[in-house]
Amino acid sequence: MAAQPVSRVVRRVLRAGVRSCSSGAPVTQPCPGEPVVEVPSRPRPFLRERAAPFSAFLTDSFGRRHSYLRISLTERCNLRCQYCMPEEGVPLTPKADLLTTEEILTLARLFVKEGVDKIRLTGGEPLIRPDVVDIVAQLRRLEGLRTIGITTNGINLARLLPQLQKAGLSAINISLDTLVPAKFEFIVRRKGFHKVMEGIHKAIELGYSPVKVNCVVMRGLNEDELLDFVALTEGLPLDVRFIEYMPFDGNKWNFKKMVSYKEMLDTLQQQWPELEKLPEEESSTAKAFKIPGFRGQVSFITSMSEHFCGTCNRLRITADGNLKVCLFGNSEVSLRDHLRAGASEEELLRVIGAAVGRKKRQHAELFLMHQDSPPALPSTFRNSLGVQVLRRRVNFSSQMVTLWKGGGVPQAPLVAQQWLGASLPQRHFSSHLDSDANPKCLSPAEPRAPAAASGPLPASDQLTHVDTEGRMAMVDVGRKPDTERVAVASAVVLLGPMAFKLIQENQLKKGDALAVAQLAGIQAAKLTSQLIPLCHPVALSHVQVRLELDRTRHAAVIQASCRARGPTGVEMEALTSAAVAALTLYDMCKAVSRDIVLAEIKLVSKTGGQRGDFHRT
Repeated sequence: MAAQPVSRVVRRVLRAGVRSCSSGAPVTQPCPGEPVVEVPSRPRPFLRERAAPFSAFLTDSFGRRHSYLRISLTERCNLRCQYCMPEEGVPLTPKADLLTTEEILTLARLFVKEGVDKIRLTGGEPLIRPDVVDIVAQLRRLEGLRTIGITTNGINLARLLPQLQKAGLSAINISLDTLVPAKFEFIVRRKGFHKVMEGIHKAIELGYSPVKVNCVVMRGLNEDELLDFVALTEGLPLDVRFIEYMPFDGNKWNFKKMVSYKEMLDTLQQQWPELEKLPEEESSTAKAFKIPGFRGQVSFITSMSEHFCGTCNRLRITADGNLKVCLFGNSEVSLRDHLRAGASEEELLRVIGAAVGRKKRQHAELFLMHQDSPPALPSTFRNSLGVQVLRRRVNFSSQMVTLWKGGGVPQAPLVAQQWLGASLPQRHFSSHLDSDANPKCLSPAEPRAPAAASGPLPASDQLTHVDTEGRMAMVDVGRKPDTERVAVASAVVLLGPMAFKLIQENQLKKGDALAVAQLAGIQAAKLTSQLIPLCHPVALSHVQVRLELDRTRHAAVIQASCRARGPTGVEMEALTSAAVAALTLYDMCKAVSRDIVLAEIKLVSKTGGQRGDFHRT
């Protein structure tokens, strides 16, 4: 991501991650078991001069010149992005084994002497390192270094950026995977959406152009926000960079989560046919596009579908001092150990040159993953369950532009208030934010009435999911006609006074319970056929989850509705949605009280199908 929220994937794409140390062989010897690479010896005075035309030590056997160095300042991060690391974090290297500030600067100085003209500081999250401003200032003094960049999750950016700019920071990449505040909290497992927004605004205010925003695109999570991200570039000098989801130990990666570059591009071209491709810069990892008349641009990092190994000019130094010549490669050599053993510049360059010389044309594991990858899906696609992915009907980009153009970001961002309804004393929640209608959420105070059914066929007196011998069987719906199906289900969560008050005031330590429950309900509707064994996968065209707080009973009332056109109903999707939203509220509140009751999970109505409509009045 890599820098975390930044979409931490960025961790994989734009920075070196956490690894165990491999010290290699004695300082004057190549690593055991690896071929000896002949590196021309050089007298010490020559090391103090710039290589001409380019250093042989930084040129691999395929002629690729490595002029771009990424240095990880720390393994630590203040977020826990789901695609980057486990919720509990990762084992950290002892502080004594990490590079010191002086060691970082010594290595940077050596690489710049040999021809590196761009250094990017990464992490973990680089801005949590206390001396990051001083490191940037020291790097600025290196003759021949043209660009000093940083990849950050943006949490601390607004506070530090003025100092970093004065120190010499010239380029910024900020990770942001969603424009929905509650979804941000879900992805990164921490709060901080408004801080990232403030950081982006500060970068624009200080004149950085473009401000690069890295977005890792994950199917079923944020691919429905592509158009909203692109719309931001109309009025803002942003380079929104969509990154293909990449494998990483611990992120449970699989191809079903990856949205390919061509699929994303097709989605954009349907909305903006005039989208035009920009010339590719030498050694660039991004395919850049621009919509005529827009201030910013969009780019794609095609790490998986169309790798850029052939033009790779990047080297990475990890926080523990290992030199990594390939993101997908396992081979590393410890420059830290050689430094601490007293290696001279000549000896360090021999080690670096040998490692660069062993760099492969294309990593084998990446090649195998490409062979196993599925074909690109069309822009109107379905996830692994056959459920059509829904686009949020709210366009957050216009709200974001208004917010940023208006100046600083308030403590509770306007877009977050509008989406979360945090400013309302009586909090209501709906996943369908722009509806002209205002359907009344089921009120638990209303008197109960018997269910009323209507339709041409009576209810069956036979179980449909068992055969004549009583064994389970899936209903064959192949011959049923496609009709419009709608179902509404509800549930009530009796919270108790304390949990109710904390939810109402949005003071739970775990975060916004209503927001998380709403997202869980939407996800559950789409996953119903995986949870209920004999349910058919349904191509849902709409899912809406509403939550309302009932003061009289200290309860949360949930209403979930699902819509689809097909041969089978969606009542199970609606019921699953309501039930999982209720369970999520329990999970969010259980630390406060376990005297929470889930009640009244029921079907409210269903329409469509041969057996007619059902309404609980």
